[in-house]
Amino acid sequence: MFGALLTPERLSLTRGCSAALPREAASFGTRAALVHSASLPKARLHPMFDGLTAAGITVQGYASSGEPDFAGLTAALHHLKPFDPDLVIAVGGGATIDLAKAIAALLPATGDLLRHFEIVGAGAPLEAAPLPMIALPTTAGTGAEATKNAVIAFPDHRLKVSLRDDRMIPRLALVDPALTDGCPRSVTLASGFDALTQVIEPYLCARATALTDALCRDAIPRAIPALRRLKEGEDPQARDEMARVSLFGGIALANAGLGAVHGFAGPLGGQLGAAHGALCGRLLPEVLIENRAALGADQSAMAARFGEVDHWLAEGLGAEAGAGFSALRAFADACGLPRLAALGLRSEAFAEAIRAAKSASSMRANPVVLSDAALEAILIRAL
Repeated sequence: MFGALLTPERLSLTRGCSAALPREAASFGTRAALVHSASLPKARLHPMFDGLTAAGITVQGYASSGEPDFAGLTAALHHLKPFDPDLVIAVGGGATIDLAKAIAALLPATGDLLRHFEIVGAGAPLEAAPLPMIALPTTAGTGAEATKNAVIAFPDHRLKVSLRDDRMIPRLALVDPALTDGCPRSVTLASGFDALTQVIEPYLCARATALTDALCRDAIPRAIPALRRLKEGEDPQARDEMARVSLFGGIALANAGLGAVHGFAGPLGGQLGAAHGALCGRLLPEVLIENRAALGADQSAMAARFGEVDHWLAEGLGAEAGAGFSALRAFADACGLPRLAALGLRSEAFAEAIRAAKSASSMRANPVVLSDAALEAILIRAL
């Protein structure tokens, strides 16, 4: 079945499309909260402020640093509430876009905000519609510009959980690969592994649709060659490719689901405070290997999909047929992605990590039910 496809109302994937921000923003409101990465160069940020002001929009900036937590979100809401924006603009990586989505969702909200969060709250629906939002990603990884949730950390609970509502998907996504030019190599590669994970897991998950399949089949073969080029140095064409992969991954995961990589990455991110992309990159080859082993001699369509993904990875990495998953592990090593031990995981914490992963929403779409022994094997190899 084709099913429905939830996407931003409008999106543009074109080098230079961010120049349209002032004109586009003016169609949504006149008072914009511009949430931006604190590390965004002033040479990129100031022209956006100037263009918005010239378009008749009053702008209040808010700098985002690191992955958002509930205390930081509360502080942002307190800071922006008196400004009373009618539009939120996000310019930054996935963490910044997630913070902006949560701000847009909760500025109109009243009462106890915690009740709207999953796990730590009741996951209660938003009573008021979120403010309209425009997203301009400056990294190619999370695809947050096309998703309907915001991931927020709760350090006291050692968790990262989602605020989720279909209306939280940005009204407009301006995906300009030029905004990713010059992104530091370590961020580029870790984000790239996140993007790769987010087109592989929806393709292999139990909720895949014909529409998400089309996006993933296009994106997976593009990702590895582009990442290999970016590993060696700056490459605008590879930046363009990864922006496409990231966007397609965001749409695919929002409409299909993920799997055990994200089942682990969410809880581990909360427990360790580790970067999401690095976790995904280190876990992805091990989850692929364990899922394929769990399928065994199964000759189903799902087993055939694993064969396709292995082929795409092997071809992109110059490996022998059937060795794509192990080649991906070697590529993660070559890219300098830290192993889980270096990120702070210890074997005595495996039981907690496995328990949390099994209850994570992402795990529900994994293509096969993995035993505790299989989940532990993933952590042991990634350690």
